Amino acid sequence: MDIDFLRSFLLCCTAINYLIIVIWFLVFVFARGWLKRMHCRWFNLSDAQFDGIHYAGMAVYKIGILLFNLTPLIVLSLCR
Repeated sequence: MDIDFLRSFLLCCTAINYLIIVIWFLVFVFARGWLKRMHCRWFNLSDAQFDGIHYAGMAVYKIGILLFNLTPLIVLSLCR
């Protein structure tokens, strides 16, 4: 594997992961009722628990993107 391949791979991974988190956020904001009904079929969640779980999930996912995709991409771009 060469550096150009890794750079393009990490760029694609970063773009896909940010697309996923944006879709998650948009569904959470604009289809919150549907999302809550779907989750409440399986779990008995209050509004605060539901919001907290999704907020924490988005935060962990975004930190994962930063650590495993964006930071290596920036490092490889700077090492050129």
